[in-house]
Amino acid sequence: MADYPWFPFFVDLSEKKIVVVGGGRIALRRIRTLTQFTEKVTVVSPELHPDLLPLEEAGRLTVLRRPYAPADIEGAALVLAATDNKEVNEAVYADCKRLGIPVNVSSDRHKSDFYFPGIARKDSFVAGVTAGGKDHAGAKKLTEAIRELLDKLDL
Repeated sequence: MADYPWFPFFVDLSEKKIVVVGGGRIALRRIRTLTQFTEKVTVVSPELHPDLLPLEEAGRLTVLRRPYAPADIEGAALVLAATDNKEVNEAVYADCKRLGIPVNVSSDRHKSDFYFPGIARKDSFVAGVTAGGKDHAGAKKLTEAIRELLDKLDL
């Protein structure tokens, strides 16, 4: 099979349950992005990055301060495994596969049904950038360039 790039797919998340397992630095970046598109984010983590507290206090996310349990992902439209614990990420992956829930495993692009893109947004315009999990620095640089371009355009 040829090594094709993945097709960009924009989806309405506004009423979908999104679960992020993990509450650290990687989860923080992804949660900040997700809360631009939905208020239905549930975070499962014994500890929470301090920068997530304002989002929790504002009611922008639900936080379960405890270890992951398989019941946490029931009814989810998407799940992100964003912990620094390989065993937990593996468990989340296996549970999502069993339940047919699309999953992104931050530590293993081969166990991801979707890539979490870099997002450049201005009003209703949204651009997503990915390098297929192969060049994070390049994707970040391109995302930042698109953000700068959007800021300059009179849209």
